[in-house]
Parts: sequence; structure tokens; C-alpha cells
Amino acid sequence: MWDYHTPGIPDELFERTEDVPITKEEVRALAISKLRLKAGYSAIDVGCGSGSITVEICMQTKGQVYAIDFDNNAVELTKKNLAKFGATTAQVILGKAQDVLPTLPQVDAVVVGGTWGDARQVIQLAVERLKNGGRIVIDTILIETMYNALAVIREMLLKDIDITQVTIAKARKVTTGTMMLARNPVMMISATKAA
Repeated sequence: MWDYHTPGIPDELFERTEDVPITKEEVRALAISKLRLKAGYSAIDVGCGSGSITVEICMQTKGQVYAIDFDNNAVELTKKNLAKFGATTAQVILGKAQDVLPTLPQVDAVVVGGTWGDARQVIQLAVERLKNGGRIVIDTILIETMYNALAVIREMLLKDIDITQVTIAKARKVTTGTMMLARNPVMMISATKAA
């Protein structure tokens, strides 16, 4: 289905529903690059939504990936997308991140796309699941989540902290030509767990 070694699978190739969010392809490609993945790496996707990031991590690493979401619709959609892309190294888990994260092994990379209003605790638990030298990427559209994420990352003494705001506009045909439509800006924090 996706024969390339680059991230950024087009959104239209994923199964989608109106009630389950998807990390858009350009933001997803940037998040994957900030994770600095290698073959065989293990990862956790917190707030997997449609599973687009889970699929991309599986395809990049062929390692074990744990996808977590509290919404059964998201879990089922993630499973459909994993099957569609032949990504077999993921375990999809229905539950709250606060309950699931402590039960998982340490991994090389964590991406947090949803904290469900408890950013501090979810991010702290996510960092605890990282191996030394592991990378975390937090994507958010909320300023409050960004503030809390940055506070936790600094408190936990992570290094190589990078903050990026991504604003994407996509073309759409209209009767008189082509116009650019802006998507929600996304703030992305990435950091490394110190050895």
C-alpha cells in the first residue's frame, strides 16, 4: 500500500470517520522525523486516534508499537488502518493513558497526541516509559497543553528540547482558481531523555 521509506502517507489513504481525529500528513511527517527512529525501535502512541502515527512508526521501525486511546471508535479505526497497511507489530489498547502507561515496558520513542485534559500526568508517565536516550514528541493545538508539557519536560530534566509551531495550508479548487486553506496550527515539543 505504501512502498516508500519516507513518512507522510497521504491522509486520503487512511480509513477515516468524522468523530475520530487524524494527525495530518505534514504534521505526522514532522513528528516522525523528530522521533529520530531506527529499525527495530519500540514506541508508544498516546491518543492514537485514527492510527496514522502508529502505522507510520510501524512502517519506519518494524518494532513493537503500543497504541493507546480511551475511545473505542479510535481503537477500532486504528486496527482497521494497521490491517490496511499490513502493519503487524502494533498492539492497540483501549483505556486511559494514565492507567495503561504504567503497565507498558520502556520504549525508544513516545508520541503524545492526546492527554484528555491531564497533560502533566500523562506526559510524566510517558517520559517514565522512555529508555535513556529515548525521544518524546508532543503534538498539541492547545496552549495550556504546551505550557504543561514544557513544565514537565523541564522538571524531568530532558535535553535537546525543541519547540516548533507548524502552520499548514492546503490548496482547494474553487470556481475561479485555487485557494489556500489554513489548518489549525500545531505546536510540537520534542526532547530526549538524558542517559
